[in-house]
Amino acid sequence: MLSDRHDHQRQALARAVRRAELPLEDLWMRYFSLGGDIGITEVEAYLSGLMSLPAVERDVLAHVVNERLDELARVNQVPYSREVRDAEPRSRPLAALVTLLHAAETASPDRVDALADAAGRVLGVVITVHLVDRGQRRLRGPADGGPALDVRTTPAGRAYRTGRPVPSRGEAGPRLWVPLLDGVARLGVLEVACGEEDLDDPGLRAQCGWVSRLLGRIVVALDRSGGAAADRADGAHPVTAELVRSLLPPLSGASGEFRVSAVHEPSGRGGDAFDYALSETSACLAVLTAAGPQPALAVATALAAHRRARRAGHDPVGRAGVVDEALGAHFGPHTSVTGVLADLDLRTGRLCFVNAGHPEPLVLRAGRTTLPLPGGARPPLGKPGGRPVAGESLLARRDWLLLRTEGLTGGDDARGLADLLRAEAAAATTPPETTRRLLDALRGEAVPGRDATLLLARWTGPAR
Repeated sequence: MLSDRHDHQRQALARAVRRAELPLEDLWMRYFSLGGDIGITEVEAYLSGLMSLPAVERDVLAHVVNERLDELARVNQVPYSREVRDAEPRSRPLAALVTLLHAAETASPDRVDALADAAGRVLGVVITVHLVDRGQRRLRGPADGGPALDVRTTPAGRAYRTGRPVPSRGEAGPRLWVPLLDGVARLGVLEVACGEEDLDDPGLRAQCGWVSRLLGRIVVALDRSGGAAADRADGAHPVTAELVRSLLPPLSGASGEFRVSAVHEPSGRGGDAFDYALSETSACLAVLTAAGPQPALAVATALAAHRRARRAGHDPVGRAGVVDEALGAHFGPHTSVTGVLADLDLRTGRLCFVNAGHPEPLVLRAGRTTLPLPGGARPPLGKPGGRPVAGESLLARRDWLLLRTEGLTGGDDARGLADLLRAEAAAATTPPETTRRLLDALRGEAVPGRDATLLLARWTGPAR
């Protein structure tokens, strides 16, 4: 005797076969093409209630009839023998994420705003993308979206600075400003136009946060193929600055208990660059400044040589030697590159570094004591000199490490920079925001006509 669930499925199938106007032969051919193993006589006997079938065969028959009903634009009528996962999401949050995934498959970089709008419609809100410029001073929306928003004085800027959603009520109506993130890297904010009752809805904040993180990944991926997002955020660059900018890693990165963040303001000559590479056990860091008739080409060459040496497994001394060789092979004696090349062991806090004529690294400990790191000195990269010996230091948990270029402070005000680092680290909670605040505070002291670069890292110790 058939079970109630089994018999209910059989009866529903028999009714649906009649509604689908599906002759027995056509039903069996479709069933067979999907891998069904039962003969046409057994299928007929099952539909008549004269015999039972295994659950898998019943479900294949149900699927055949449901597909036919779909073709006829009718609602599926045949249940399955077990709960079947939905092919398309029913919940609005998941549907919004799936909408983003589907739309991004063939999207061009200038479709970022359309992607956000499509996801917003599924959630019942209107989403607009505002991308931060390279200097992290303004948030720029679409070309027809009005003036840029100031990072320091607007609700959108507060969401960007704090990394948390910020509600606002203004003439344009209720708005929820949500940070746009790629991992730990801050890209801008999402402007979410919603109802007044939605502003304080924790569910909407969480759902917009999910959209933000997926959209952030998509923005970065699309930017690699066309640069439209970066163009909107940064505006036009001189050719030399664009060359260097295209080689730089994201402004922020993370690995376990380690965070790194950088800011880079090109002057137009393109003499500065920074680099980092992270694994579960180590962080490789570099800040470089080129001098000579072609600083952008020189620093780009040094950066490429440094990365090649890193991938080959060289320590800071070895990487410096590879950069020496590359600069010597492509440039004359009037070109050199200063820099700090460093490795940090994320298991122990051991820092190993080479300082090639650059300002000394600074360590901020316990929020109070600032330690310059002497040692590891050698001539600028590309200049002859004796074989250097790497400097070493042991970082404590929660230490901050700062590398910077001379274009920021002229290289001679370590004490003032240390005071600023203490103040801004106390006022901010993350390396990206501390770095942005540092650069804001130092802009008035930047050396005219020279790039300004900061790289700030924080190690909070090995995972427990």
